[in-house]
Amino acid sequence: MIHVAAAVIENREGRILIARRKAEISLGGYWEFPGGKMEAGESPAVCAARELHEEMDVRIETGDVVAETTHDYGDKVVHLVAVRAILLDGHVRLHDHDEIRWVAVSEMSDFLFAPADEAIVSALVAAHRHVKTH
Repeated sequence: MIHVAAAVIENREGRILIARRKAEISLGGYWEFPGGKMEAGESPAVCAARELHEEMDVRIETGDVVAETTHDYGDKVVHLVAVRAILLDGHVRLHDHDEIRWVAVSEMSDFLFAPADEAIVSALVAAHRHVKTH
């Protein structure tokens, strides 16, 4: 099993950063919440911060866990933990992605997310609905 952490980065306008994987890499063309593989002994929060620094040249501050899921891709099983985050500084540079977007939760259904990331989308939509009804 591959343990992965992702960052759900929300800006001041309530929009969330999503990134599209480059066509030539695994799951190319799918949108995802940026992150990467956890190293031994690394927490999801520490992993997400490290990966965002390595992959996008930005610094983030992480918060609570948004969602956690396990997905079997057939050739590999991925355990994904998504943590809430805010962007501290840096200008996003893309390495494993070819595009980023800042989207509202209500717009997420317009994007084709990687299967494991779908659980994060579902959790965000459910939380968004809960906020609207209270």
